[in-house]
Order: sequence, then structure tokens, then C-alpha cells
Amino acid sequence: MKLLGAEEVAKHNKKDNVWVIIHDKVYDLTKFLPEHPGGQKIIMKYAGKDATKAFAPIHPPDIIARFLPPEVCLGQIDKQSLAAQPKVESAEEKQIRLAHEAKPSLSEMYNSFDFESVAKNVLSPAAWAYYSSGSDDEVTMRENHNAFHRIWMRPRVLVNVKDVDTTTTMLGTKVDFPLYITATALAKLGHPEGETVLTKGAAMNNIIYMVPTLASCSFDEIMDAAAPGQVNWLQLYVNADRQVSKQFVQHAEKRGVKGLFITVDAPQLGRREKDMRQKYEEEAPDEIERTNTQVNRNAGAARAISNFIDPSLTWEDVAWFRSITNMPILIKGVQTAEDAVLAAKAGLQGVVLSNHGGRQLDFAPSAIEILAEVMDALRAEQLDKNFEVYVDGGIRRGSDIFKAIALGAKGVGIGRPAIYAMSTYGVSGVDHLLNLFKTELEMVMRLMGVRSLSEINRNMVDIRNIKDHFVANPTDYLAHHAYDQPVPRGKLPSKL
Repeated sequence: MKLLGAEEVAKHNKKDNVWVIIHDKVYDLTKFLPEHPGGQKIIMKYAGKDATKAFAPIHPPDIIARFLPPEVCLGQIDKQSLAAQPKVESAEEKQIRLAHEAKPSLSEMYNSFDFESVAKNVLSPAAWAYYSSGSDDEVTMRENHNAFHRIWMRPRVLVNVKDVDTTTTMLGTKVDFPLYITATALAKLGHPEGETVLTKGAAMNNIIYMVPTLASCSFDEIMDAAAPGQVNWLQLYVNADRQVSKQFVQHAEKRGVKGLFITVDAPQLGRREKDMRQKYEEEAPDEIERTNTQVNRNAGAARAISNFIDPSLTWEDVAWFRSITNMPILIKGVQTAEDAVLAAKAGLQGVVLSNHGGRQLDFAPSAIEILAEVMDALRAEQLDKNFEVYVDGGIRRGSDIFKAIALGAKGVGIGRPAIYAMSTYGVSGVDHLLNLFKTELEMVMRLMGVRSLSEINRNMVDIRNIKDHFVANPTDYLAHHAYDQPVPRGKLPSKL
């Protein structure tokens, strides 16, 4: 492959002659420029330069090879000449660097909210907007956490709790405690090593990582980072081209994945307005581009990477998925007891009660709110045996895990907390976060008078107020301090 110098690449920085460097290769994107789904301006921003930092977090590594002809690749960049180029630190890069330098030590992270507070400062505005955004007024996103506040404990005393056992099995895999890291897209927005950081953190704590379809790293990169014997699950957005999904699922099974989780709550993406506003600010095209380019510039990062998702997916498709894999199949995004029952009757191995982290339908119920009624409905029809129910959304404390187990969950998933720990302190941050969850769960078990997960039952919690969405609660300063309310672009602060 031809070796090209950085000085030569830098000359090609006009709209009629655009070269960019991506993953150490040089590409001529001149003909592709008008067709780029993200608009022309972002490509022109890196014309003649290395665009890997901007490209890698939101594109799979092989996307150019899959969608553009091979002749667009002009050769390999001379790394020495690239390294010799003067480095110009942008204002945003400087701010992020200083925030990382000023952040507290890892030992000062006492709970999951601490990681979130630090992440607000060290993440780029685009990354924070993508990770933290919920749909519409973000009521459901906040409700996911608030709902746990309406469940109260009924502690038992004078029980020998010197030794407590948090181990369990999830889809047949023994884990150290009933928590997994759920699929969250675009991990490289927060850390250059992306999803491999989450995989390694999960391995260090003997829990399961759910690999996302929309990962920043390739699937094989993630699996290659797994420890020997580590068990991963796969989250699947179903492609409108079912052959693509079939190949992906079967490849995952060959690589040792032990569970297929089909996301069913995203036939259309919700309006995540913080993400949309940030996208607009970062890449707002000039008037000429707005006139000549038929691209929705207000879509946000989430919509830009998810246009392939099939909105025609129905219950009838379950049989097809069962025919292409021997992995246990669960559906992720169940929000009613009726659909949980249908899933069991369809022969699935379980469900994840989830509203997509409050990122889809605002005013959808929290997973913990519907857990009890889901379990009651399954038991009423004798469908609860060998059918595992998981919850994700709003898990921030070991007590939240306890409450979910008490109401019948097999385990819980965390998304944002793991992403924020990864973004702030890397693998060590994820390891520390998971240790916090496990330590808190052990403490709660002792104070509740139980020695193993099997001893936890519904009589240990009071859920009489679970359906009361507006109750007087003390202000949760930890959560409210971390929560970043959406501010319309250009809005000035009100006068005091």
C-alpha cells in the first residue's frame, strides 16, 4: 500500500478535493462529501487532517470498506510525518484535559452519583448530551430512579449474618452478584478503548457484559478483550435486512456468546432533545449547505447511527430467531405484564423490563414499578418456571438491587453508571463502581437479616406506594446535582 506523508494529505482540504486520515489510512472523500448522512461540514472540519478521533466513537471500524468502493483508499499515512505535525489543542480539548487533571481521586468515589458528577465535567459536550439525554421532558428517565424511593424495607433482626452470599446464576452462568452491564452504544465517546473497558471491568468482577449492536469497537475487538472463560451476552437491534442480523447472531454464537437479547422498544427512536441540540450546535451547516444538502441536521447522534432498525418486527418473528440460533433468547424493552406473558408463551427464555433508560416513550413506567405485577401475571399462568426476568433503568444503589430481587427479578442491568465510571477512570473506575454495588448489596442484606439471595422475598419490602407517582420525598441532592436539565440553545439565564 502506498505510503503518504501528512504534508501531502494536508494539501487536499477543499470541497472539490477532500482527503482525510482515518485509522492510519488516507481516503479521498470528494465524491462522498455530498452524500454523507452527517452533512458536509463535519468532513470539511477534518479535510487534510486526521479524523480518527471524531470518526471512531460513532462508526464501526469497517464501515468505509462496507459502503465505499476500495479506490477511495489512497494508501497508508506515514506515521512519522503525522507525528511531526504541530499539535493544536482546541478549547474543548483543553477544557477536558484540565477537568481530568482536576478530578478527585478514585478513592473519593463513594457511590454511582459521584462518577456521574465527574463525568459531566470530563466528557465532551456531545458525549455528555448523548449519554445523559432522555426523551421529551425526561420524566421517565428521572422516574426510573425515583420509583425506587417509593419502596421501603422491612428489616428483620437477630439473624446470624456474619457470612452473606451474593452469588447467583443468570441464564446458567454463575456470577458473583446479580448485576450485569447492559448494552450502551458508542462507548468511545467516553473512552478511547470503548467497550473493551466495560468487558474487562465485568471480567474483573465475574459478572456479565452485554455487547451492544451499536458499539464503537467491532464485535470481535470486544470478544478478543474478554478474559478466558468470560461470558458475554449480545444485544440485537434487528436489521431490516434479516440476513445481516442472521449472520451477526450466528457469528456471535460461534464466538461463545451465551444469550441473545432482542431490543423491541425502538421501532422509532424517541426525541432526545439534549442530544439533538448538541448535534445542531456542533455541526450546524452554513446557509449554502442547508439549502443544497437534504440532511436532517437536528437528528442527534442516536438517530444518525440507527436508521437500519426494522420497525416491522412482530411476535411472528420470534420463531425465525429461534430457528437461527441455539442461544437463549430474551426480549429487551418489555413494559407491561401482558407482553411478558406473551414472551413466555412464545417460548422465550426471559425478558428485560426496561424503558430504554427513559430514552424512548416519555411517561412509560419504570421497570421496578411493573416488576411485581409481571411476576404475578407469570405465576398466575404458571409461566414463571425457567423464565428469567431482569430489570434495568434507575439502578444506582445496592438497595435497588435488593428491592428488584425481592420483587422477583433474577438480576439487574446498569447502563449509564458503568459508562460514567469508564469515561472518568477507565477500567479501574468500572472495577471500583462494581465493587461499590456489591459492597452495598452485602451491607443491605446484613441489615435486612438475610444470608443469601434465595432468602430475599417480597415480604421484605413495602410496595403500597409504588403506583403513586407524585409523593412527597426529601430532595435527592446526589441525583439532582448530577442531573443536567435540558437548556434550549441560545437561551439566556433568567435574572434573579
